[in-house]
Amino acid sequence: MLTTVLIFLPIAAALVLWLSPARTARAAGAFAILVTLVELGLWLAALVGFDFSRAGLQYDATAVWISDLGVSYKVGFYDFSLWLVGLTIVVMTAAMIYAVWDGRTRPRAYFGLLLFLLGATIGVFVSHDLLAFYAFFEAMLIPLYVLVGVWGGAGRQIATIKLLIYTLVGSLLMLVAIVAFGLQQNTFDLTQMGSSQSTWIFLGFMAAFVIKAPLWPFHGWLPDAYREAPPEVSALLSGVISKTATFGVLRIVLPSFPEPVAQFQDAILALAVIGLLYSSLLAFRQPDFRGVVAYSSLGQMCLIFIGLFAFTDSGINGGMFQMINHGLVSAALFLLAGAVERRTGTGEFRKLGGMARGRPFLATSLIIAGVIALAVPGSSVFASEFLILNGVFSIGWGWAVAGVIAIVIAALYMLRAISATLHEDIGSAVPTTARDLRPAELGAIVPLIAILIALSIWPAGITDHTFNQKPTDAVTARFEP
Repeated sequence: MLTTVLIFLPIAAALVLWLSPARTARAAGAFAILVTLVELGLWLAALVGFDFSRAGLQYDATAVWISDLGVSYKVGFYDFSLWLVGLTIVVMTAAMIYAVWDGRTRPRAYFGLLLFLLGATIGVFVSHDLLAFYAFFEAMLIPLYVLVGVWGGAGRQIATIKLLIYTLVGSLLMLVAIVAFGLQQNTFDLTQMGSSQSTWIFLGFMAAFVIKAPLWPFHGWLPDAYREAPPEVSALLSGVISKTATFGVLRIVLPSFPEPVAQFQDAILALAVIGLLYSSLLAFRQPDFRGVVAYSSLGQMCLIFIGLFAFTDSGINGGMFQMINHGLVSAALFLLAGAVERRTGTGEFRKLGGMARGRPFLATSLIIAGVIALAVPGSSVFASEFLILNGVFSIGWGWAVAGVIAIVIAALYMLRAISATLHEDIGSAVPTTARDLRPAELGAIVPLIAILIALSIWPAGITDHTFNQKPTDAVTARFEP
């Protein structure tokens, strides 16, 4: 029951908001934030009551949908999906707070779409029937198209078209794969399915996931979408929506297609390593703040793929931990980018500079988020990246060396972004009257940074409470119900 409420409460709230008379951004936003806070309370209740020592689904619910085809509404939490739902709610709450502060036209429509997106995304993370998974996966895309296409920047139309074309191709291929896999297994229940040797079905699923993440070279939609979307939508795209793809790899691909995974392991690792190096170099050359964070996000998703497809205990655990870390740090950086753009009207480095002067909260927040993002020793990102590199080193030292090189470049581009924004001479676009971060902005950004600091102090809070057995054993055991 709890899992169902987490899915459908925000969807129902979206319908209420769309039909309500509230016309101001503050009133509509306050209602939306209240719903996300209720969601957060429900998730905390689930976290407190979750038994991390026990394998299988918890807080599960099942209802037969189409009995002849073995289709059902089946939802529930595994330990790793519990953390991803928590990430979704936390980042969405921060996005809501930021959007209320920044102000949005047509607030009922806007915040209703964010609530609908919240419910659909949670549905992806807790669904254990393939058709239900697909339904939520597609439902999640509808508000994204509208949020980018209506409330985005000057290039929003091209950004939306690219996003639509890329994701539509991936989704159609995944639908074909789901139907073929379900008919092959005589059920669509993931907890009852056996493994498949079909390369074509494997590729159908992977097509959707490598586009959604994205993985190089399937990232053509990413630069425009991340630049043109409102800052809080970019934070959601990078921090949360991309994780539905790597979740799909972990939940569906790795346990269901062991032979195709082994066959394509080197190819996927090669694409991920190339993408990691490519994105790091491009991030270093970007002329604007959002461009750096966008290509950094591409690199981090490639790093997560490296961890998952290393298929070692360390790699999978590191990939899972990196999903949480990247979700928090990229969301914080996109919201900080939005704060800079709101004050200066631009994110171009040549027009920025000197913003640390008289703005201690902005400077401190950006430095802490940036330092954690560049994976300094002792940070939570360092812990997850070390686990990934350790995991992939055991199957080939060359993969790990390439990863280390990319991480060094990542430190350079993040330091460049911090310096170009906060230090050097005051840029032409930086008004002397530009204020420091306001309480609402701090309310959106500081909790994300605080969680990252907490995870840096105690990374075992996640790593020791994800997969109650060895990660590779958990995957090959097919996440038994």
